[in-house]
Amino acid sequence: MLIADDHAPTRHDVWQALDADRRFEVCAQVADAVEAVQAAVREHPDVCLLDIRMPGSGLAAAWEIGARLPQTKIVMLTVSDNDTDLFAALRAGADGYLLKTMDIRRLPDALYGVCRGEAAMPRLLVTRVLERFHGREPRWRPLAGDDIAQRRLTSREWEVLELLACEHSTAEIADRLVLSASAVRAHISSIVRKLGVADRTAAIRLFREQKDSPPAAAD
Repeated sequence: MLIADDHAPTRHDVWQALDADRRFEVCAQVADAVEAVQAAVREHPDVCLLDIRMPGSGLAAAWEIGARLPQTKIVMLTVSDNDTDLFAALRAGADGYLLKTMDIRRLPDALYGVCRGEAAMPRLLVTRVLERFHGREPRWRPLAGDDIAQRRLTSREWEVLELLACEHSTAEIADRLVLSASAVRAHISSIVRKLGVADRTAAIRLFREQKDSPPAAAD
């Protein structure tokens, strides 16, 4: 277990809670994102517990650790319950999102659940995730002879397309989704190919037309 938080009292409280539980062994305690990545690569922990607001960004550390150590579970421990941080953490590959207001005595069980393949997240935040998932993907009206399988976009491609339709630039989309500009351009190319259109402008136009069209009546 790796603990990364720039607030020393928090690190101590977390260490104390985990040290008292025989299921866990803390291999490193660090105070910023750079140290978190270095310690993770060195120690190969089963779980990394990261603060979002620590120097260097816990989100950046999550991306890097996830890329280098795909088997390591990543859980964010933060004071932030806003949707921006929550969804940014999930996009960065977090397996859990816990609030520092939680009863610290429940932390070991939550982290043990993550090790067993469960998600660690307060019920209120789970509700927000479900609401976002249910409402994010617009309903497409099937067209005659249309091959829907070839038009199906990934969730990330939907996000990129929605932001394009809101007139965000490539750089703005990259910043919002915590991606590189080249990754955003690759998603746009994939969107254009899957929708069978000439360019991003045509993809945006089709997106708006389909989104605004009423669903076809059932037979």
